Amino acid sequence: MAVITEKCLRSLLSKQKLPKEFPLQEGDKLTPSAKDFLLDRKIPIVADKAVVSNSVQLTIPVGVSNRHAHLSEYHFHLLFGDRASLTVLRSLSQPGQFAAYETVTIVGQKGVLQNVRILGPLRNHTQIEISKTDGFTLGVHPPIRPSGLIEGTPGITIVGPVGSVTIDTGLIIAKNHVHLSKADAKIFDVINGDSLIVKSNKRPVIFHDVTVRVQEEYQLEFHIDMDEANASGVNTGDTVRVIGKNRSLFSTILGDEQDG
Repeated sequence: MAVITEKCLRSLLSKQKLPKEFPLQEGDKLTPSAKDFLLDRKIPIVADKAVVSNSVQLTIPVGVSNRHAHLSEYHFHLLFGDRASLTVLRSLSQPGQFAAYETVTIVGQKGVLQNVRILGPLRNHTQIEISKTDGFTLGVHPPIRPSGLIEGTPGITIVGPVGSVTIDTGLIIAKNHVHLSKADAKIFDVINGDSLIVKSNKRPVIFHDVTVRVQEEYQLEFHIDMDEANASGVNTGDTVRVIGKNRSLFSTILGDEQDG
């Protein structure tokens, strides 16, 4: 059993050892870019159809995120008191991350969102993540941003049990993304900062620019918000299928299934 990547094939090509027909053994996994590498050079893949089909069916489990708050230590104590600390309610899929028992209220120009869960641990900067639908409730419409990129974003008022704080920036709609360990990244043949194209199953929706985040400790998961989950009919624990990367679809010649 082997994971065959484009890098492996290029190495064989440079050594003039790339065969005219590429044998795919049972249990081998051919990454999508490796498959396209062979197709571009008109090198047939010699394998049973079932083997080829399985080699290109890369799937990712889904994690749906509701609105939530990431707080700095300074803002947390303003909202909850000097002696307060976050209480772990449940662990999240990513190591070291957790949903806290504590919640806050978010106050906008037109409305409020109550019981907004705080996620821990505390961060260097406060960031509130909502959906576009939540923005209509609040009367404010933040941009879609990767987590942490809050420059130029709108502010919001946050209310806790002992105080409130108004931040100047930090309200965003989180851009969808996928977490991968380094081992996962090798299988998917991507690096940090790449993008994937994924497709949901129940109500087929294509997400064409899913940011890739790679760290050694990450658990494989595709993160979307409630609006995206409702539109595509997926729940936490469902899977999506990878159908392309870096804004290019994979070839469908070798068994990548079609709808209809």
